[in-house]
Amino acid sequence: MKPPPTMLAIVTDAFGGRGGIAQYNRDFLETLAETGGVSSITVLPRQAPDLFVLPERVEQTPARPGWIGYSVAALRTALLRPVDLVFCGHLYMAPLAALIKRLKGAKLIVQTHGIEAWPRPSRSQRAALEAADLVLCVSRHTRSAVLSWAAIAPELVLVVPDTVREAFTPGDGSTQRSALALEGKRVLLTVGRMDPRERYKGHDRVILAISNLVAKGHDICYLVVGEGADRIRLEALARDAGVSERVRFLGRVGLQTLVEIYRTADLFVMPSTGEGFGVAFLEAMASGTPVLGLGVAGARDALADGELGITASEAEFPATIACLLDEPKPDPHALAAAARARFGRETFAIGVRAALDRLMEAT
Repeated sequence: MKPPPTMLAIVTDAFGGRGGIAQYNRDFLETLAETGGVSSITVLPRQAPDLFVLPERVEQTPARPGWIGYSVAALRTALLRPVDLVFCGHLYMAPLAALIKRLKGAKLIVQTHGIEAWPRPSRSQRAALEAADLVLCVSRHTRSAVLSWAAIAPELVLVVPDTVREAFTPGDGSTQRSALALEGKRVLLTVGRMDPRERYKGHDRVILAISNLVAKGHDICYLVVGEGADRIRLEALARDAGVSERVRFLGRVGLQTLVEIYRTADLFVMPSTGEGFGVAFLEAMASGTPVLGLGVAGARDALADGELGITASEAEFPATIACLLDEPKPDPHALAAAARARFGRETFAIGVRAALDRLMEAT
């Protein structure tokens, strides 16, 4: 019987990284290490701004943000150690990962997420993905997009959706409600980066809906968690709309505070048109808070086509917020249990190991 393979992970970020892609990479690599799917993993990140703790069987080299320095370090690392399996955590890095695959005679997994994989990519990225032994996608939408431009067998392109961390559970949100002076308010919440390149997330759509919600009798407070350069524009938009006193930008918060904020909210809203998946939807539901998104792109998978979260069109979104605020909040424990049954760590681990087993059986 063959020993478990050794893995080299070529990633933008993972342990110590921020955002949904970093979280997916951590979840994927941790699962492989914890279940014994690989004997060891060497992670090469470009960014790792935060402190982190590594699981057993995993080591991570210092971050190298410069592309030339990163590429040299990746090639050196690959040449100096055994590599049976290369994991590429972003399509942008696939040409480098494919080169290492050829040099080492290794298997290659390319992970695809969202907007980076939807349009036809560069020739080198396309060739690298087509050379992969397995392509993983976080949603059906991303898989469909990849298959529209890649000359690769459909059975090699699998959907393994995001998972949700165990920290997100239902509970008492009164601490944050008191700390933020939210007594008597109807609290809307969005968690996500405010990047000028990611305006599709829809913060502005929520801000522009507030005046009408207030006119219908809802004493709204809109909490925005996250950081990014687009915050300045959104703050100006709130002032121009006359609702700046109802929009609270909280910046980046710690994990426990984030969990409590999710519990505090009456409704999580993210009318995004460009989510590869939308892990924040899962975090909110696992915390017992109902969610509302657009029924488009990868968000359909996170919302389970309306079975777990609520979907609406862009035109219907403001009115749907009002309707949901008029209804009693659903049982948080039932919602959390349903979300975890579909997207919990155990389900995720089954999907990851099935994908790896399929790859290794083809050897």
